[in-house]
Amino acid sequence: MSEFSYTAIDPKGREKTGRISAENDDAAWARLESRNLYIVKVEAAQGAALQDSKAMQVNNFLGPKKLKAKELTLFTRQLSSLVQVSPLEEALRIIGGQNEKEHVRERIGSVHAGVLEGQRLAEAMRREPSSFPALYRAMISAGESSGTLPDITERLAGLLERQAEMRGKLISALAYPIILALVAIIVVALLMIAVVPKVVEQFDDVNQQLPFVTRLVIGISDFLANWWGAILALVFLLTIALWRALKEPKIKYRFDSLLLRLPFFGRLLRDLNAARLARTLSTMVASRLPILEGLRLTTNTIGNAVLRQACEDMVEAIRGGGSLSKALKNTGVFPPMLVYLTASGEASGQLDDMLARAADYLEREFDNFTSTALSLLEPLIIVFLGGVVAIVILAILLPILQLQNLAGL
Repeated sequence: MSEFSYTAIDPKGREKTGRISAENDDAAWARLESRNLYIVKVEAAQGAALQDSKAMQVNNFLGPKKLKAKELTLFTRQLSSLVQVSPLEEALRIIGGQNEKEHVRERIGSVHAGVLEGQRLAEAMRREPSSFPALYRAMISAGESSGTLPDITERLAGLLERQAEMRGKLISALAYPIILALVAIIVVALLMIAVVPKVVEQFDDVNQQLPFVTRLVIGISDFLANWWGAILALVFLLTIALWRALKEPKIKYRFDSLLLRLPFFGRLLRDLNAARLARTLSTMVASRLPILEGLRLTTNTIGNAVLRQACEDMVEAIRGGGSLSKALKNTGVFPPMLVYLTASGEASGQLDDMLARAADYLEREFDNFTSTALSLLEPLIIVFLGGVVAIVILAILLPILQLQNLAGL
C-alpha cells in the first residue's frame, strides 16, 4: 500500500485535503469517488510535488519546451474532434504523430505514455504541469469523472480559442501606437543629436543674441549629444530597479492599483480580466464543475495583484456561504454589468449562460473602447511629432530672419 495526498471538493462545495492509502493512483481515485468527492488532485505523498517542481524548472531553464498557448489550443481542438470517434489512446497517438514540432510530440508523447500505463488523462497530463495548467487538468478530470470528456474538451477548445482571439486583439490594439511612439522618439532624438548641431554651427560667429527658441533647442541638443549614453544607462537601471521592486508583494499591489486607476489603460485592463474570468467560470459551470474550485484555479492565472486579491476574497466569501454575485459586488473592482448579469443568472438558474453573456458584453466593450482610444491616440502622436519638428525648424529659421533684418538695416 502507498500513501497518496489529495485535494477534493465535497458535495457542499467545501475543499478537503488529506491522505489516503491505496495500491495505486486508480485505486486512490476510486476510493475518493466512492465518498462522493469531486477530485481535483491525487499525488504520491512523498516526492510527487518535488517531481512536478523539477519538471517546471527544467522547462523554464531550457526555454520553449512546453506547449505554447497556440499549440495547447490546437491540441485541445484536435482532441475534442478525435475523442468523439476514436479511443483516447488512439486520439493522442494520432495528434502526437502528425505534429511537426519535436517538443510538441514529446509533451503529447509523455501524456500518451501515461494513458497507456493505465492513468487517467488528467493524471497523465500532470506529468507536464507547465504545458497543461491546473485549471485545464481540473476540467479534463471533471469530464472523465462524468463521462462527458468529448463535451468538456469541446468547451475547453472554445474557451482557449476565445482567449487567443482576445490576446490577438490586445496585441493588435497596442502594437501600432507603440511602434508609432518609438518612431517618433527616434526621429526626435536623431534631429536633436545629429541634425541640429550641424545647423547651429553656422551661428557660432554671429555676435547677436540668438532667439530664445533657438537657444533652448541648442541647449537640449547639446545635452542629448553629450549625455545620450548616460541617459540610456539610467533608463536601463531604472527599468531593472522597477522590475526588482515589483517582486515585492506590497509594491506590486500598489503599482497594479495605480494601473487600474489610469484613465484609459486601467479600464482596458479591468475589462479584459473581468471578461476572462466570466468566460472561464461560464465554461466551468456549464461543465458541472464546482464554482468555488473554478474560481480558485482561475485566480492563479490573473497577473494583476489587485484583481487577484479580489478573487481570493471572493473565494473566501463563497466558502463562507455567500453568493457569487454578492462576492463580486463586495470587491468593488469588477464592472457593474458583470455583477448584475451574475445575480440574474443565479436567480434564474442560468448562471453559465449569463456569465457567457457578460463575457460577450465586456469583449464588445473592449473592442469599441480600443477603437475609440486608437482613433484619438494616433493623431496625438502625429501632432506631437509634427510639433517637435516645427519647433526645430522655427529655431533654425528665426536666426536667419534676424540676420536678414540686420543686414537690411
